[in-house]
Amino acid sequence: MRNTIITFLLLLSVSMFGQMYNPVKWTTTVEKISDKEFLLKAQAKIQSGWHLYGQYIEEGGPSPTAFTFKNQPKKIELIGKTTEDKGHETVDKIFDMKIKYFEDKALFTQKIKFISDDVSNIAAEVDFMVCDDSNCLPPSTEELTFKIPSEKKLASVEENPIVKKVSVIEEEKSVSQTEEKKSKQEITGSPKKTESRGLLTIFILAFLSGFAALLTPCVFPMIPMTVSYFTKQSKTKAAGIRNAMIYGISIVIIYVLLGSIVTAVFGADSLNALSTNVWFNLIFFILLVVFACSFLGAFEIVLPSSLANKVDSQADRGGLIGIFFMALALAIVSFSCTGPIVGTLLVEAASKGGIAPIVGMLGFSIAIALPFSLFAAFPGWLNALPKSGGWLNTVKVVLGFLELALAFKFLSNADLVLQLHWLEREVFLAIWIAVFGMLAFYLFGKITLPHDSPLNHISVGRLGFGLIVLSFTIYLIPGLWGAPLKLISGFPPPMQYSESPNGLGVSGNSELKITGSLPEGAEHGPQNIITFHDYDKGMEYAKKVGKPVLLDFTGYACVNCRKMEELVWSDPKVLGVLNNDLVLISLYVDDKKELPESEQYVSETTGKKIKTIGNKWSDLQIKTYKANAQPFYVIVDNNSVNLTEPSAYNPNIEEYYGWLQSGIGKFKK
Repeated sequence: MRNTIITFLLLLSVSMFGQMYNPVKWTTTVEKISDKEFLLKAQAKIQSGWHLYGQYIEEGGPSPTAFTFKNQPKKIELIGKTTEDKGHETVDKIFDMKIKYFEDKALFTQKIKFISDDVSNIAAEVDFMVCDDSNCLPPSTEELTFKIPSEKKLASVEENPIVKKVSVIEEEKSVSQTEEKKSKQEITGSPKKTESRGLLTIFILAFLSGFAALLTPCVFPMIPMTVSYFTKQSKTKAAGIRNAMIYGISIVIIYVLLGSIVTAVFGADSLNALSTNVWFNLIFFILLVVFACSFLGAFEIVLPSSLANKVDSQADRGGLIGIFFMALALAIVSFSCTGPIVGTLLVEAASKGGIAPIVGMLGFSIAIALPFSLFAAFPGWLNALPKSGGWLNTVKVVLGFLELALAFKFLSNADLVLQLHWLEREVFLAIWIAVFGMLAFYLFGKITLPHDSPLNHISVGRLGFGLIVLSFTIYLIPGLWGAPLKLISGFPPPMQYSESPNGLGVSGNSELKITGSLPEGAEHGPQNIITFHDYDKGMEYAKKVGKPVLLDFTGYACVNCRKMEELVWSDPKVLGVLNNDLVLISLYVDDKKELPESEQYVSETTGKKIKTIGNKWSDLQIKTYKANAQPFYVIVDNNSVNLTEPSAYNPNIEEYYGWLQSGIGKFKK
């Protein structure tokens, strides 16, 4: 009885944590060109957060969208290929290729010519695949019908929509999008809102950049001067604190307004699309190099003096307006130091899209405004501030080196999109090693730049920072020979985009095969883990060795599956568990190999015919776990009973490791 209750609760848990996704709706219309020629239009409406892949993707990438028109050749003639919208293009680091995808909607058009007049409708099939930031659905096939309306109705395309919904289970059509999103978040390991985390990162980086801007020669000396002005001009201490607070709020308003203008001009949705645009990356590479040269002392970037004079004259008006113009005067006067930092922040925020520029300017301005307000409230703290001197120029130079290093990231993006192989991984790392190596020499006083004061000795702080930079430079060097360099993952080009993709002196890098015999039906999978691709053989081996099973519902075209295998499974703790404590069964839902005729069947769940191995594993996932997205992980015992709730994409190593240990612990009880 106790075992029955436990089994029931586990099955109930699976039904709660599983979910079905239905992110695409198709609409078909027909447009008349002439008496014999027509345009067949298939419109895909894509749920927010998901993307549909284009038709023309190289072999080895995600499954492309493909249309098949079934009418006999004697009745219609296809004119040219099926065309598609412009969409978005990006260089995927996992597949190391340019991939086209669509968001929100996509229109596919096929021109046809009638050979026979007795055609009332045209049947077609569309094969497609959709993914979001954490899941990829297995390739799906849907039937479409293009009705040829009467002569009168052909005048308006909009009068004849024929809606075909992409659905895995019929009753799922009534599930609202809100419920789907809620269900999605209930799966263990399902990521938090990526957008929120991205904005938080932008805010923190901007906040730290604001503190860096405070330590420049254009801003730092203004702190005691401004605080002294407010404390002396105000009749009471409370009035001085109030005016300083208004001054700080004015600084925040000015910079947030700047971020709002950038968002309004470019558009919140279009900014993110620019991140893979070649010209966008080239222009900002040049901008950051200019900013870096300015910080290194080649020249100064200043706004027209007439503008500064006009704003300064308004600051004498007094009251709230005067205080606001004082803050504006600070922003203008300090532009030669803060301009490059603000420009860099806006560039980086623009590549994230949405309201990131506003969030970035909010973080930056708060860091700038805080000291003025705090020191006005506690004037005695001013005595603890270090005196202005040559160290302020050192801060500018350090920022210049950092801007120069960041600039090559944008140049690398352009090179990846164009696939020119001019800035491959080794070249990129060599440039970074040179930049940070020169920064280390500068901090140790071996080289000097314009505007530097004579350096008689090195302070302990400068020496410590120099040692950190030197250590980082040395850390980069093994990357030239194939080291993964996880500390800067995402900055240099991927390992595949290099002169020696497998590392120097080896033929397989992380894919080296471990010697020794393998169990029947197994092979070496990701990270050389012994992996089964057949459910029955894997379960049979697990019973033999007395270990629990990790079911890995995955796909060859699943980007996040590769991320989990490369970033999470490579961790020593996780890898140790996967090698020693579990039997891994990886079931590829997009495996196109056909099943023998005797093993093909019609799914009880979806009503579709199961023809391929991938169809079989996808049907198993849908039927057993009421889920159809990948990656999807389940830990089961030797009787296929769940030991813990399923897990989805989860790049947090500690959480994923804890989830594995939880399942193993229940197996041992």
